[in-house]
Amino acid sequence: MNVVVMSDEEDATPRADCRTCPHREDRLRKGRCHPGDTCVGALSGRQIARFFKINPDLAEQYAGDPFWERRAIAARYLSVQRLLRMLDDPDEVVRRVLAYRLPVEALPALIDDPDREVRVTVADRLPPEQLERLVQDEDYLVRLYVAKRLKPGRLFRMLRDPDREVRKTVAARLPPESLGLMQHDAAAEIRRIVAERIDTDALTPLLQDSDWRVRLAACQRAPLTLLEPLLDDPDEDVSALVRDRLMGTVGCR
Repeated sequence: MNVVVMSDEEDATPRADCRTCPHREDRLRKGRCHPGDTCVGALSGRQIARFFKINPDLAEQYAGDPFWERRAIAARYLSVQRLLRMLDDPDEVVRRVLAYRLPVEALPALIDDPDREVRVTVADRLPPEQLERLVQDEDYLVRLYVAKRLKPGRLFRMLRDPDREVRKTVAARLPPESLGLMQHDAAAEIRRIVAERIDTDALTPLLQDSDWRVRLAACQRAPLTLLEPLLDDPDEDVSALVRDRLMGTVGCR
């Protein structure tokens, strides 16, 4: 077997100087850290993570460390009281850890965080009754999380959201009796969702939609008494479905 021995110059593994490490006499001697592998002094997220996994009791010492990654990893092991003192941390990765670990009652402090990933986590964890503060967030992904979790009866403020994906979620969750408010949405795929969910006695406008996919969805659910005008629909799939339903080969309701 050939063994390749790498020189120090060839080995790119980050290493800290154990001679100046404050943990040399306790952790190193006890085998609770290892140069180049499990080390809080190295500029390596993997080594730092391994160090705190073995030595979580030392996290408090590094909560204010100048290196952002050291603070972020230490934050995984800190008490809630200490985390609350880090709400203004200048690094977004640190604040993302806070958004994930803080109790829900402390999350409103991060609602206006400049980092969208922080706000997304907040939107994913806040109690539904507190989500309305994020309804008009500047980032569509934050609003999407809000639309997925907000109580259906409170979704009216998002009917005209500028993002199509957000409106699709609203259309899928809005109470059926309120879907008429979205039957003229600019996006055909949203009108199709409306056609699939709205009360059948409210389908008439959607049977005349400009998009064949919307008309097709409406024809699948509309009462038979409304279908005859669509026998001559310009789209073959729509007219074929109408013929089948009127002839009784497809469930009529």
